[in-house]
Amino acid sequence: MATTLPSSPERTGVAAPPDPMKTAPWRIVRTVRETRDTFTLRLEPVLDAPPFDAAPGQFNMLYAFGVGEVPISISGPPGPTRQLLHTLRAVGPVTQALQRLTRGDVLGLRGPYGTPWPVTLAEGQDVVMVAGGIGLAPLRPVLYHVLAHRERYGRLVVLFGARTPDDILFAKELEDWRGRFDVEVAVTVDRAYEGWRGHVGVVTSLIARAPFHPEDTTAFVCGPEVMMTFAARDLEHRGVPAARIWVSMERNMKCGVGLCGHCQLGPEFVCKDGPVFRFDHALPLIHVREL
Repeated sequence: MATTLPSSPERTGVAAPPDPMKTAPWRIVRTVRETRDTFTLRLEPVLDAPPFDAAPGQFNMLYAFGVGEVPISISGPPGPTRQLLHTLRAVGPVTQALQRLTRGDVLGLRGPYGTPWPVTLAEGQDVVMVAGGIGLAPLRPVLYHVLAHRERYGRLVVLFGARTPDDILFAKELEDWRGRFDVEVAVTVDRAYEGWRGHVGVVTSLIARAPFHPEDTTAFVCGPEVMMTFAARDLEHRGVPAARIWVSMERNMKCGVGLCGHCQLGPEFVCKDGPVFRFDHALPLIHVREL
């Protein structure tokens, strides 16, 4: 008896599912140098397409042709848009290749991927953001969202730490936010030089004096894992409930869709189940050496 083969999508009239690994061409509109090794790409699609829509905290895979791709959080305003902002630190061959691109050059992009920051859960609460270095970039869409819906939230506190004054990310925006009556901004550096009049110390040292109501606060934390661990513990010490502390863990992601396994963290895949996790769920996994 002959075996009947399944019909192809073309024969049945059912469209083939989109290839999750296929990139779309996006053109660089502008490159902004943020610090010595950090830059922001403003991108627009080469092909006609519906507005790109992503939530705060999601990421895209950016592909430098002939080199490779990297996961990079969206650092611009959330929601439907015709242009995207991605802030990168040039630390490897792919990001260095992307840094060499100029206006008019094309890269590959696919996404958005990942779970977003739970901004809806934070409504009615104070919002505290603790960022270290490039970690301010994935949190910037949260700030844009809260400012766009300011009446839905309580106090808004931004605590940011950089290595030196020259490494302060989005310095002009930080000054603009600091000048608003409805935002509390505190910046610190690990190492200062002559002329710096701000705070010196790790970013977690700002938490004790920050003006928020701990029992009614949702905290979003992004930076190196060690920094996130200490920041979360200091927030808990202030009285922020563990279930209200969220972290973003963009570690070892390669495919973005949970296929390759590079980002597996115990039972979780960071690219698919994260990168945003509730801290008390992530903590037991972060400190297991084998993971």
